[in-house]
Amino acid sequence: MSKASDEPTQLLIQSNKVDVMPVRSRDGDKIGYVYAFMINKRSGQAVYAVLTIGGFLGMGKAYYPLPFSLLSFDAVADTYIVTIDRRVLEGGPSWAANAPVFDQAYADRVASYYGVGKEDLSLTVTA
Repeated sequence: MSKASDEPTQLLIQSNKVDVMPVRSRDGDKIGYVYAFMINKRSGQAVYAVLTIGGFLGMGKAYYPLPFSLLSFDAVADTYIVTIDRRVLEGGPSWAANAPVFDQAYADRVASYYGVGKEDLSLTVTA
């Protein structure tokens, strides 16, 4: 797998450029692209990667929030690798036109589906 550009691989990526970051399966099959990162405002850490899968010329795209812990980075190919089966991903929480409110209930639904730890999205600061 070669990169589409001649730019060297960088560890940091600007959030407004993630839509060119490819996502592949463990077998190397193209799944889609990162559409956006869901960033915890308090910690600055990416908690979810929202993937785009499918579609042609912007039509029929679906968006899948994936816990960031289920992605691994391949520095050689400059791509993310999804560590779960594509069918599991495609059966998970998603949307086509209007993104849901990514509140605690939705985050819990995503975490439960993928069997990962839940993120505390409460706004209150505990001492």
